[in-house]
Amino acid sequence: MPNRLAHETSPYLLQHAENPVDWWPWSDGAFEEARKRNVPVLLSVGYSSCHWCHVMAHESFEDQQTADYLNAHFVSVKVDREERPDVDAVYMEAVQAATGQGGWPMTVFLTPDAEPFYFGTYFPPAPRHGMPSFRQVLEGVQQAWAERRDEVAEVAGKIVRDLAGREISYGDSRAPGEEELSQALLGLTREYDPQRGGFGGAPKFPPSMVIEFLLRHHARTGAEGALQMAQDTCERMARGGIYDQLGGGFARYSVDRDWTVPHFEKMLYDNALLCRVYAHLWRATARDGVADEHSELARRVALETADFMVRELRTAEGGFASALDADSDDGTGRHVEGAYYVWTPEQLTEVLGADDAELAAQYFRVTVEGTFEEGASVLQLPQQEGVFDADRIESVKQRLLASRAGRPAPGRDDKVVAAWNGLAIAALAETGAYFDRPDLVEAALGAADLLVRLHLDDHARLSRTSKDGRAGANAGVLEDYADVAEGFLALASVTGEGVWLDFAGFLLNHVLARFADDSGSLYDTASDAERLIRRPQDPTDNATPSGWSAAAGALLSYAAHTGSEPHRTAAEKALGVVKALGPRVPRFIGWGLAVAEALLDGPREVAVVGPAPTDPAARALHRTALLGTAPGAVVAVGTPDSDEFPLLADRPLSGGEPTAYVCRNFTCDAPTTDPERLRTALTR
Repeated sequence: MPNRLAHETSPYLLQHAENPVDWWPWSDGAFEEARKRNVPVLLSVGYSSCHWCHVMAHESFEDQQTADYLNAHFVSVKVDREERPDVDAVYMEAVQAATGQGGWPMTVFLTPDAEPFYFGTYFPPAPRHGMPSFRQVLEGVQQAWAERRDEVAEVAGKIVRDLAGREISYGDSRAPGEEELSQALLGLTREYDPQRGGFGGAPKFPPSMVIEFLLRHHARTGAEGALQMAQDTCERMARGGIYDQLGGGFARYSVDRDWTVPHFEKMLYDNALLCRVYAHLWRATARDGVADEHSELARRVALETADFMVRELRTAEGGFASALDADSDDGTGRHVEGAYYVWTPEQLTEVLGADDAELAAQYFRVTVEGTFEEGASVLQLPQQEGVFDADRIESVKQRLLASRAGRPAPGRDDKVVAAWNGLAIAALAETGAYFDRPDLVEAALGAADLLVRLHLDDHARLSRTSKDGRAGANAGVLEDYADVAEGFLALASVTGEGVWLDFAGFLLNHVLARFADDSGSLYDTASDAERLIRRPQDPTDNATPSGWSAAAGALLSYAAHTGSEPHRTAAEKALGVVKALGPRVPRFIGWGLAVAEALLDGPREVAVVGPAPTDPAARALHRTALLGTAPGAVVAVGTPDSDEFPLLADRPLSGGEPTAYVCRNFTCDAPTTDPERLRTALTR
């Protein structure tokens, strides 16, 4: 019999709908049931592409005896962290504070008032490596609840009080200046891995937002070291196993320092952020339109990653699915991590024949010993001496890709998350514009249209998720409003359609009214959202820009487009946290640092006017404006009589010719009809 999860939209919850555990979704009803039965709540949090979530589900939640014990002594609540980032954040903060670490699956025991009192992550079915079994944990918690209730209540109360005392204080509301950004760059230099690229040791995550900061810092100051760190890191990732050398797109992270063996799940947010990073790297390094091997690599990876997103993540409704699983069937009925992606020399020979298999093994570093498990290798693209026949290599890639397509594919989480679709919209719109790929811009427009039709209500309030054309019940959080606004602003600059600026404004007005306080602090949930034991508030950038950093960036861009003082003031106040954290932990505030670079540069405001949208000279100026490297520059394009964008007001043609206007800090350059002069105005 299906349990209560059978009617949910989350693929992760639906994966547990047939469990013998009597799961509840996060709801008032679950806690009312716990109060009525006088039992604690088991809160289990994960997501659909999480490997160890699947393992624990198979070992424990599919086990009838474990389920019987849970059903008798607990109310069990299952949460998809991607649907409810607020619930995840609040209890993850408690787990990390209590244990010094966290992760998924997250296992938390709560009182019927939702107060946590015992924590963990994955628990095995039998004691292992010093960990108790899940059954031992359940029995211990049940015994404590039955025999030491006062002690449990005291622990839960203390945890809630401690969390309430962790309000963020960041000194003042002034944005960072030259000194703080220079200190942040110095801190990154100290943590940089010059042999392998990236920052820190294993596991190694793609530092997308830090690279955006480095590219913007180079654009503003000319610091060659910043560009070198960005370029070398991007090249090492693109040549490593973390990048899918056949199908494009990036895995979540590398388990080693060399980017060789990935954790194979592919997330929409990683690929959206990295697609944009590589497009921006190409923009920064293709000098005067002439590409070298480094900028050509950036162009190829940006386009292949964009094509991966459109090909493998786009849903029937036009949005983008959340993720592809790490695990898939290895052909024997076993679900194995990486099975879809890895190769042995024998498999190469079977597909390619002996000669081409030998070439492929050398080109992709496939060894007899293997670079992964059981003699299999993750495909890489190492630097090598000699020249390879490009046509022959392309033939090898296409045959391997076609063969791989016959393998059982990883599962896909079809949930459409508003924030991550906002990131994808920005990436696809800009990549399509840079490389003359109108199909990518159309894909961005399709996703934006879905968000407006399905995720926005009549008051411009966002639903966080949808699936199969049906909006989920969970309210959007700060990152949803901010990242969707960011995507709409990028789309407005690329398409010249002012309606996207209008929609961004609606979303950002919610940020000002419902997510900010008078001091400039931002909260992850709205003031009228469901009350949890603590209102979550995290300014640090992790896998994605924090809602705080993303909101600062979108507010700043919107203010540059419109001249709105409240939006600019809110952006500057929000950047106060970057002043505090940037010099200390620059790896974890990369997008905030990138936004601070835009603020220091102005950001510049570019208006391009032409007699018609299709006018070739106007299109050339528009493209030049989009390719400008000035940090955070905003672009408006249209006819002189257009009311689509405030920046177009009172901008006549010059001598009847298409004209570009560049302004910065209330000062404007002389209008120009020359793309070269415009290019110069948008560089250092």
